[in-house]
Amino acid sequence: MAKKKRTFEEALEQLEELTRQIEQGEIGLEDSITKYEEGMKLVQHCRDVLGKAEHKIEQLQQRADGSLATRDVKGGAEEKS
Repeated sequence: MAKKKRTFEEALEQLEELTRQIEQGEIGLEDSITKYEEGMKLVQHCRDVLGKAEHKIEQLQQRADGSLATRDVKGGAEEKS
């Protein structure tokens, strides 16, 4: 059976729950370390999803006249296409 892909929102929710458990001391040291490792994997997943979304945004910018241009999301500079 194929493993369902985790959405950004699901990963973020799991990360928040792990963080809450660790911060409130609901789990022991060994479990905290395991949860921390899981959390780091979730952080990486979220970064990957955000990176892909950023890349798509850069590719999908459209000027007012209808022509396409790539747009650097970080710096806001526009490049001609």
